[in-house]
Amino acid sequence: MDKIKDTRSFMRITHRYLGYFLAGIMAVYALSGVLLIYRDTDFLKNEKKYEKTIEKNLSEKELGKELKIKNLEIEKTEGDIVHFKQGTYNLATGKADYAKKELPFLLDKMTKLHKAQSKDTLSPLNAFFGFALFFFVISSFWMFNPKTKAFKRGMVFTIAGLVVSIILLLI
Repeated sequence: MDKIKDTRSFMRITHRYLGYFLAGIMAVYALSGVLLIYRDTDFLKNEKKYEKTIEKNLSEKELGKELKIKNLEIEKTEGDIVHFKQGTYNLATGKADYAKKELPFLLDKMTKLHKAQSKDTLSPLNAFFGFALFFFVISSFWMFNPKTKAFKRGMVFTIAGLVVSIILLLI
């Protein structure tokens, strides 16, 4: 193992091995992040048909929540049958026939990485990843000697990246 002599060598060595360790995790986060950009489209999604019996006489809002369909809108009602874009719901029996477009299993699991909440099993991984990325930010300033041209140029890029991020957050 490499010898840690000072703060600079600690940061460089830890940055290196943490980077190797996180390479796979970063690849998954990168791919799932790109997929999330297109979550409002049908990109890579397959249609799945569902038949489900749920509570009877649900309102439009309750039906959408129960079937996990965002912005569900009832188009028409014929007797006890309610028609919506994705399918039908029988008010009297509670039978719902509908279709949803979903990502394949593995891709769906990957996108859930970004949506994890503190109660989810993935939350420790998300927290670790966030802290590790923050360590990368801090430790990167120990990669070059502060007196070098590369470090000074790097500081200009750092400031530019910060400014662009703040501008994008505000618009």
